[in-house]
Amino acid sequence: MKHTVLSMEQALSLSYATLRFAQLGWRVIRLEATPHGKALPGDPNRYIGEKVADDDRRSYFIAPNVGKEAIALNLKEEEGRSLLRRIIRELDVDIFCCNTLPARYKQLGIDYETLKSVKPGIIWAGISAMGPDYPNVPGYDPALQAMAGYMEVTGFPDGPPTLSGIPIIDLKAGDEVYANVCLALAEKAETGTGKAIHVSMLQAAASWLITTLPLIDFDCDPSEVTRCGNEHRKFIPVNTYPTSDGYVFVAIGNDVQWERLVTIPGFSSLGRESRKTNAGRHGEREAIHREMAEATRRYASADLLRALKEAKVPHAPIHTVYQVREMEALKTKLQFTRMPDGRTVHLPPPAVDLEDGVQELSFAPRYSQHTDAVLREAGLAVDSIAILRERGIIP
Repeated sequence: MKHTVLSMEQALSLSYATLRFAQLGWRVIRLEATPHGKALPGDPNRYIGEKVADDDRRSYFIAPNVGKEAIALNLKEEEGRSLLRRIIRELDVDIFCCNTLPARYKQLGIDYETLKSVKPGIIWAGISAMGPDYPNVPGYDPALQAMAGYMEVTGFPDGPPTLSGIPIIDLKAGDEVYANVCLALAEKAETGTGKAIHVSMLQAAASWLITTLPLIDFDCDPSEVTRCGNEHRKFIPVNTYPTSDGYVFVAIGNDVQWERLVTIPGFSSLGRESRKTNAGRHGEREAIHREMAEATRRYASADLLRALKEAKVPHAPIHTVYQVREMEALKTKLQFTRMPDGRTVHLPPPAVDLEDGVQELSFAPRYSQHTDAVLREAGLAVDSIAILRERGIIP
């Protein structure tokens, strides 16, 4: 079943969530604010990166917003809020999402109770930094990585706290909206009722501390809940190791894999009796990592990867993003969009294969590109739309 999603979104977290709905072939209408003062109109992310289509469709904005429509309403005015309610009724919007400050929900007329009175079965989902109990706290991925302990456990022990290379908390929060909306739809099929979903970026991030936070109550050594570079805290050896021309990643997950590793030429000296179990290897962790590096340096990366594969030892090349795009396992699954001039832009694949999903998605919309069309669909006449524009209710 296809659904209609109206999403008051900006930045990445919610844009990523609604992208996942667009990948299902659902209709997604992104709602942005009308111009205010000297600020650039709409989502600030529109103006980040290189210009790829026009000034409000720059490189950072495109990928999370393909497959969507875009409208703009002035929700600070009652006339704009009335239009929002009319769109929800007339377009049969069954999912509403937002990622503005919770303190603004009621004043903009987008709170769950208000929209539920318009559409009793609506599913409402909001992302915020710390949930509605902290209504004025803004949510920014880097700040949340710091707050949720992620920076403390990322990087090398003798280095500073470090950000992840991708905005993982934004994406985690988006995935929680996607998953919980799908769960709410399943529940609605049985009960006929909608629900409100509040995603706290902090709480969502903390739910991923599954391998560290519980250790505190086991009187763990502090080194177990802080930075450890590319090592695994428990499994030995798991690490990035140097070769004569680069690096490879080796991941020994059990004692059988260790026995296979030490049969590889150049690694036999590591295979001592005291190291046959992971517990034994843990006691000699630093020495093993040092000896592993001495052994791997004797190989070129391609030769070592080949030897590890033949020995059935878990390993991986360390790919650039350019190389990831060309992997056989991925390149046929990439989605794509076409720029206004016809050029193809490759996009990441969907998280899972979608039987009824789409591979080509329409290009990210211009600011307010579909406002007039959506209002006409909601039953407004052309002259009425012109009056709304004169009054500053739409741009």
